Amino acid sequence: MARKILVLAETREQVLRNVSYEVIAAGKEISEGGEVVSVLIGENISSLASELIHYGADRVVTVEDAKLSTYTPDGYAQALLATIKEENPEAIIIGHTALGKDLSPKIAAKLQLGLISDVTAIEITGGNVIFSRPIYSGKAFEKQIITDGLIFATIRPNNINPLRKDDTRTGETHSLSVEIKDLRTIVKEVVRKATEGVDLSEAKVIIAGGRGVKSEEGFEPLKELAHVLGGAVGASRGACDANYCDYSLQIGQTGKVVTPDLYIACGISGAIQHLAGMSNSKVIVAINKDPEANIFNVADYGIVGDLFEVVPLLTEEIKALKLNVNS
Repeated sequence: MARKILVLAETREQVLRNVSYEVIAAGKEISEGGEVVSVLIGENISSLASELIHYGADRVVTVEDAKLSTYTPDGYAQALLATIKEENPEAIIIGHTALGKDLSPKIAAKLQLGLISDVTAIEITGGNVIFSRPIYSGKAFEKQIITDGLIFATIRPNNINPLRKDDTRTGETHSLSVEIKDLRTIVKEVVRKATEGVDLSEAKVIIAGGRGVKSEEGFEPLKELAHVLGGAVGASRGACDANYCDYSLQIGQTGKVVTPDLYIACGISGAIQHLAGMSNSKVIVAINKDPEANIFNVADYGIVGDLFEVVPLLTEEIKALKLNVNS
């Protein structure tokens, strides 16, 4: 059953986020040979359209306006609703990011649609699209099907592999004119507290610290290991509450939910609230002095030891391995 799928591409500072390619891949799977239309919303973003086509989009619709230069729920909702009306898709797929979690309920309410959020896997059976999503803080999974009306879902980042980039693919890019009006919120300035480097929510490798890092300076060995591995630094709520780092790094039930290929937990006890944000990581390594720490119950590999001894040793070993590979 061929379907037309509308997917929302996300940008940050004029750069496409990885989740933009992941929703295209999800759209391709759901479309069953139909058309995947990617929508770009912002200001001066039409130059990014070709990249979306190279990653599998059949067409790209751009909605550009100076009022859309920074995300606001009203502005983006007007742009996306106009695109949905224009394209009349059978399904809408958005990333389960901060933007997606804010925007998708608003769109669902406006269109009176059901919404399946935080999807981690998709399968097609008998023409039905079956979405899997975690429940009870990741301790169980449920499968959901939308049996009537438009399919609307958000996809958790790092769970749907993007399609292989093909620079030879071509597709149509269409600009849609939308009057953005009656905005209740205007963003005049954006002050970012997030650390430089890899985006935590999209990182393939995360080095996370808990209360065991003991201080703000205690994060320095973690930052060095993250740099060597090309990853990002995260934290438990305990470390954030103790002012060892900013809350923008918090991972857990009340922070970011991440699914990296490798998650190294340093000095983290493994409270259920933290596990809810990282337990679906593909490989989990725990470093803790307490052999009874709960984090070892979810870890694939455990190291009982002082993180201030173990992390620098790991960093030096990885540096040596990379040097041998490159020599």
